[in-house]
Amino acid sequence: MTYDLHHHKAERTYRVTLHALDYNPSVSLAVAPAMRTSFPELETVAQYLPRTDAFVKVGETRYKEKEFAYGDQYMPEVFDYVWLRGSAKTALSEPNTVVLTESLARKYFGTQDPMGQVLRLNNHFDLKVTGVIKDLPSNTSQVFRFLISFATIQKEMGRAMEEFYAIAGGETFIVTPPGFDISKLQSRMKPFVKDHWGAEIAAGAELPLQPLKDIHFDQRYIQSTTASRQTYMALIAIAVFIIVTACINFINLATAQAVKRAKETGVRKVLGANRAQLIRQFLGETAILVFATIFAGLIAAYLALPPVATAMDVNIGIQQLNQPIVYLLLLALGVVIVLLAGLYPAFVQSSFQPALTMKGAGKQSSGGLSLRKSLVFVQFLVSQVLIVGTLVVAKQMDFFKNQDLGFDKEAVVTIPLMNRETQQVLAQQLKAIRGVKEISFSSAAPSYNNNFAPFSCPEKGVSKEDVTEVRFIDDHYLQFFNIKLLAGTNVSSLKDKDSLRQVVVNETLIHKLGIKTPEEAIGMNIQFAGDKVTINGVVQDFQSESKHKERRSCVLIGFPRGFNVVSARLYPKGMHATLTQIEKTWSVLYPDGMFDYEFLDDHIAALYKQEQKVFNAYQIFSILAIIIGCLGLYGLVAFAAVQRNKEVGIRKILGASGTDIVTLLGKEFIILIAVAFLVATPFSYFLMHNWLGNFAYHISLQPGIFFIALSCSVAIAALTIAHQSLKAAVANPLKSIKTE
Repeated sequence: MTYDLHHHKAERTYRVTLHALDYNPSVSLAVAPAMRTSFPELETVAQYLPRTDAFVKVGETRYKEKEFAYGDQYMPEVFDYVWLRGSAKTALSEPNTVVLTESLARKYFGTQDPMGQVLRLNNHFDLKVTGVIKDLPSNTSQVFRFLISFATIQKEMGRAMEEFYAIAGGETFIVTPPGFDISKLQSRMKPFVKDHWGAEIAAGAELPLQPLKDIHFDQRYIQSTTASRQTYMALIAIAVFIIVTACINFINLATAQAVKRAKETGVRKVLGANRAQLIRQFLGETAILVFATIFAGLIAAYLALPPVATAMDVNIGIQQLNQPIVYLLLLALGVVIVLLAGLYPAFVQSSFQPALTMKGAGKQSSGGLSLRKSLVFVQFLVSQVLIVGTLVVAKQMDFFKNQDLGFDKEAVVTIPLMNRETQQVLAQQLKAIRGVKEISFSSAAPSYNNNFAPFSCPEKGVSKEDVTEVRFIDDHYLQFFNIKLLAGTNVSSLKDKDSLRQVVVNETLIHKLGIKTPEEAIGMNIQFAGDKVTINGVVQDFQSESKHKERRSCVLIGFPRGFNVVSARLYPKGMHATLTQIEKTWSVLYPDGMFDYEFLDDHIAALYKQEQKVFNAYQIFSILAIIIGCLGLYGLVAFAAVQRNKEVGIRKILGASGTDIVTLLGKEFIILIAVAFLVATPFSYFLMHNWLGNFAYHISLQPGIFFIALSCSVAIAALTIAHQSLKAAVANPLKSIKTE
C-alpha cells in the first residue's frame, strides 16, 4: 500500500501519460524537452526508458539481464536513490555511462572497485560505470538493475525525439514546486500539444498527469503491471476475520470455563476485592497471554517469512518487519485484542455473587450460552464465506489456464531473432532437429501483444479510430497455432510495402464494422495505420491479452521484415535434449548473442500471476480460519458434554442409544452452521460477483459452489463434534450420575 511513497517528493511527482486511442503510460520522447521549454516553473522534468532482455559482457563473461533502463541526468532529482559510489549530479550526464545496483556490481566485479570499469551492452555499447546505488526497494514502480544515461541513445532514437505519436516506450516524470496547483497545469496541456504538434493532434489526444502514488493501482493503462487495491483490502479484511475468530474462541472458552473459577471469584470478593480489581486481574491475565503470543508470532514470522514469500512469490523480506510502524501496529493490535477478547469474560467472571459461588451454584445463564452460540455462528459464517471465495478463485484460475484461448499453446517455445538476414538458415537448421515438430516466424506469438495501430471505416460508421493490434506473421502461423480461418485466404509472404495492403483480420474487428458473417468482410477496404487496406481473410478470435480485458481488433499481415521471434513446437519426449540442440544451432548463427527462450504456457500463466497469489492466500487463510473455527467448536462441544454429563448418564440409563446422544450434543451446532450458510450465501455471492467483474471473461456463479461450501462446513463440523460426542456416548453412566 506504500508504493513509491518512500521518495520525499512523491506528493509532488506526476507521470505524463497519453490518452488518445487508449490510456498509455508512455509518451513521445519529444514531450520532456518541450515541457522544459513551455513550463519553466516546473522543478524537474525527467525522462525514463525501461527496457528488458539485455546481454551484458564483462571481460569474457556474458550475462542475461531482464530489467534495465535509460534515464537522464534529472532522474536522481525526482527519485531518491541511495548512492554508494559516484555523484547523483554527474553520474548520468555523459553518454556511455551506467549506474549499477549494489547486487549487480557485486555480481559483475565481486570485491573489485566497480567505478570506471567497462561493460558491453548487446554488442553495441561500451558503458563506463559512474555510480553504484542500493538495490531498489520492492515497493517501487521503476524497476531496473542498472540505469544507463539517456544521452547514450538520444541520437539513435530518431523521429521518436520529434513526432508526437512516435512512442518508443519512454516515460516522462515531472516534479511541481511546493504548493503548486496541478489542475491549472493540466488545463494547459491541451494548448501545449496544439502549440508543438498542431490542432489536429490536439483534438484527438490528451496528456493526463498521473500522480506517482497512483501508478501501482491505476489499471486503466495498457502494457503496465498494476495491482488491485480492492484485492489488498480484501486480504486485509480476511486477516482481520481470522483474528476475530480467534478472539471469539477465547471469549467462548473463557466464559464457558468461568464457572470453574466461580469459587475463586467468591473468595476474592469475601476477602475485600471489588469488581474493578477483578476486572483488572482478568484483563491482566488476558494481556499476558496475548502479548506472549504476539512475541511468539513475531519470532515465527521472522522464521517463516522467507519460505512463505518464496512459495507465494511475494517480494517481501525480513527487513520490512524491522520498521517502527510494524511494532506500533502490533502494539495497537495487542491492545485491541486484549479488550475484544478479554473484556466480556472479565465482566462475566467478576459478576458472580459470593454467596452463590461459595455454595457451588455458579452456573451460567442462558444468556451466556446464547452469546457463545452466536459467536460460533459468526465463526462459521466467516469460514463459509472463505470456502466459497476459495472455490470461486480456484474455478476462475482453472478457467484462465485451461479454457479455450483460440489457439494451441502446448509444447511451444518462443526464441528471439537476433538477425533477420539469417532467418532462412535458422529455419532450415531448426527443421532438421529431430525433436522439433514445426516452426513459425512472427512479430509475436498469440499471447504477446506489443504492436498497436489505429483502424477506422467511415463507410461502416466507424469514424473514430480504434486501438487495434497489429501482428506480422508468416504463412504457417495460423496452422502452427491452430487458429481457425473462417473465410477468405491466408496471408502470403509479402515483399514490398504495397503488398501490405492485403490483410487478415479477426472476428472482433468485423463485428465492430457491423458485419455478421466472415464472408461478407472479404474484399472490404478499411483505414489501417493511415493506409487503405483490403480484408483478404477472417480468423476466429484468439486471446492475446489476459482475460481481464476484452479481445481487441487484430490485423494480421505477412511481412517478414517485421518478424522478431521464431516459435517452435517440440515433441514431448526428450524436450530438454531438443532445447540443447536448438541452443547450439542458435549460438552458431549468433556467436555474440546469448540464447534465451520462453515456453508459451509459462508466459500465459504469468499473465495471471497476481490472481495466483490471491488464490494461494485464499487457500492458506481459509485453512487457518477453518482450523481456528474447529478448535473453538471442539472446545465448546467438550464443555457442553461436561456440563450435561449427568443428563447424558440419565438418558442412557433410560434407554437412549449412542446415536441419540451424539444427535443430542451435535444437532444444535449443525443447525447453527445451516443458518450461517443461509446468511453466508448472499453475502459471498455479492463479494465474488464483484470480484469476477474485474475480468472481461469469467465463470458464472453456479449453485454447486455454494452446496460444496455447505457440505465442507457440515463435514468439518461433524468430524469435530463426533469425537467428544462419541466419548460422552460410550462413557459409563454410573460414574456420571453418582454423587461426588
